[in-house]
Amino acid sequence: MNKQTMTTAQALVKFLNQQYVEVDGEQYPFIQGIFTIFGHGNVVGLGQALEQAPGHLQVYQGCNEQGMAHIATGFAKQKKRKQICAVTSSVGPGAANMVTAAATATANRIPLLLLPGDTFATRQPDPVLQQVEQYGDGTISTNDCFRPVSRYWDRVSRPEQLMAAMINAMRVLTDPADTGAVTICLPQDVQGEAWDYPDYFFAKRIHRIERRPATTVSLAEAVELIRSKKKPLLVCGGGVRYSEAHDAFQKFAEHYAIPFGETQAGKSAVIASHPLNVGGIGTTGGLAANLLAKEADLVIGVGTRFTDFTTASKSLFSHPDVEFLNINVAEFDASKLDALKLIADAKEGLTALDHQLRGSGYQAQWGEKIQQAKQQWQSELARLFSIKYSPLDFVPEIAGHLDDKLAEYREVLGTELAQTRVLGLMQQHMEDNAIIVGAAGSLPGDLQRIWLPKCSDTYHLEYGYSCMGYEIAAAVGAKIAAPEQPVYAMVGDGSYLMLHSELQTAIQENLKITILLFDNAGFGCINNLQMSQGMGSFGTENRHRNPKTGQMDGALVKVDFAKNAESYGCKSYRVHDEAQLIAAIEDAKLQTGCVLIDIKVLPKTMTNGYEAWWRTGTAQVADKPEIVAAADKIKEMVENKVRQY
Repeated sequence: MNKQTMTTAQALVKFLNQQYVEVDGEQYPFIQGIFTIFGHGNVVGLGQALEQAPGHLQVYQGCNEQGMAHIATGFAKQKKRKQICAVTSSVGPGAANMVTAAATATANRIPLLLLPGDTFATRQPDPVLQQVEQYGDGTISTNDCFRPVSRYWDRVSRPEQLMAAMINAMRVLTDPADTGAVTICLPQDVQGEAWDYPDYFFAKRIHRIERRPATTVSLAEAVELIRSKKKPLLVCGGGVRYSEAHDAFQKFAEHYAIPFGETQAGKSAVIASHPLNVGGIGTTGGLAANLLAKEADLVIGVGTRFTDFTTASKSLFSHPDVEFLNINVAEFDASKLDALKLIADAKEGLTALDHQLRGSGYQAQWGEKIQQAKQQWQSELARLFSIKYSPLDFVPEIAGHLDDKLAEYREVLGTELAQTRVLGLMQQHMEDNAIIVGAAGSLPGDLQRIWLPKCSDTYHLEYGYSCMGYEIAAAVGAKIAAPEQPVYAMVGDGSYLMLHSELQTAIQENLKITILLFDNAGFGCINNLQMSQGMGSFGTENRHRNPKTGQMDGALVKVDFAKNAESYGCKSYRVHDEAQLIAAIEDAKLQTGCVLIDIKVLPKTMTNGYEAWWRTGTAQVADKPEIVAAADKIKEMVENKVRQY
């Protein structure tokens, strides 16, 4: 047996270069590159290995550890989990910064390989710089925080442990049913230690992402269930896109005249204009899907996690005889809602189910209701897209909250733009194949409801974790994954302030992304939530502290986000009216570098709910009767409307 003497870090880099995936007979290098922020915990170990022999790995320099991990997640998501980027940080705070990103990837079922530096395995120089000492357990370091948010976690305390750790890492990263964040902790002394690694560890490995077939018994049960129902409804989840089951899903819906709603992850698997596409479903869904959901006697979930937003906290699917059929490669997700489980790859499962059902003559019996629901929703969309401010009689979509303050916002922000109107104009002027990236605030609700994709895989929303700060970083990852397509980050002022530093990475790499920043001077969607539950506007507006009251109810804080972006080197635009918005979008298309469009919008002009509910933990005891009344309504809903699983 031949061996090669090298450091642990050098062996790791060589191993990463030899990992490939095969999907439907096509092979790809699995790890495209590695994002780095070097510190004392990784620069002379893994950093040295990457400087000496990176192989085909593209080394990227990040600006914030969480941000660069979001870039990697955005890349893998846009690549449908077929390729990834690894991420390395130093010890202590550098590693801790990535915990949020790890949770984001795991919640969304996106493969993410994290390689944080760690304290000394020898413990001889303890406590080292940036080490957290646990008095009662000497084995614990900051990196133990990754355990609950990782699908697989390991610490390489000896050079030879790298082999088993990385084989397990690849197993999880390439498993559609079990993927998420994988954390391999690398003690800084072990990174530089030499060992004689066997040649076979560096052999080319092909990880076949095989399409799990459904069993004959489960197919027969699924066919029987479908045939017993009159009004089935499909739910298109992210698994449809990751499996590349776009055509299989569309054909299945067409063959049996079954309408389908979309989750945030599933949206744009099929274009919005398809006759059976009734749009976003659930708490942030639209009118068409939610109306049909209430009448459905069978819900067929394909590749969906069935989060509380999709099910409207288990209140949406309210037909007395409704049952669920879940097609999912992960048994964990297939088991939700006490469903009949069809455990299979989405494409494989739909194709097999179609084959079994085709000869039965089955057709859903929705009649004209699909078209009627779509027409009703189209009328509402036209209204939303045409909303304009009028100082005398304007009623915002979220009325009764800050009505008396709208004039102040109008004056300070210098705008009369409504958020829904802005989104309508954007759809008219942006490229059809543009990828939009979003994650948090009021925009995900608006986008799931009213954004109308014209091309597949152009809707990139992270809503499994709804992580503020994902948007700009993930847009960089999406651009690396799809360099030929325009990429837009849709972001609120709150999320922009949370994390925008990876703009520097985009500029450094000559990657053009366009940031569409909606500034309503506050955390708009959370303000909606608190006030809808009887609270006042408390801690969610961007206001100065008032010296008279001691509270944050002073004047609005004005922020020139365009100037901030200009300091990075972006081409920036300030938008206060429709003409400026259209001109900015059109001119931004001509730019070759990063762009930010600072769009001032009035608060409370986002979309409101449509036939759906969301359960919150509202206080059952409070000084304000409005809060108690809101809590009582929740108790009533839970007792009478919510399905208990």
